[in-house]
Amino acid sequence: MKTVFDIPTRGTGLYEFTPDVARWLAESDAQDGLLTLFVRHTSCSLLIQENADPDVQRDLREFFHRLVPPTSDPAMSYLVHSYEGPDDMPAHIKAAMMPVSLSIPVQAGRMMLGTWQGIYLFEHRTAPHVRHVVAAMTGSAG
Repeated sequence: MKTVFDIPTRGTGLYEFTPDVARWLAESDAQDGLLTLFVRHTSCSLLIQENADPDVQRDLREFFHRLVPPTSDPAMSYLVHSYEGPDDMPAHIKAAMMPVSLSIPVQAGRMMLGTWQGIYLFEHRTAPHVRHVVAAMTGSAG
């Protein structure tokens, strides 16, 4: 079973799509197996992260902004690739540092995530985008 989730972003930040994945699994009659998620872009990432306190997402966004600032920052003047603006190469660097795919066990049609875990697309660009995440479920169906 496969599908593609289209995730609209409004700029840099974490966008949770756990409910969308859970709904797809329930509608597809999945039972036990392994869910793989893969983002089809080079300037965003996928994360499993806490979904209870929005400060976690804010702090992650701020940490990575400080770790890899835009090329307009003098500390980043050595970077050459800036075809799409000062956040272009820093977005690629962040995506290279974080996962672009996730594997999640599924049992009885439900993801085996922890109590406070959610699935996020981490948008590293400042402009809005529509990101595409491929989902593939392997295992048994009901």
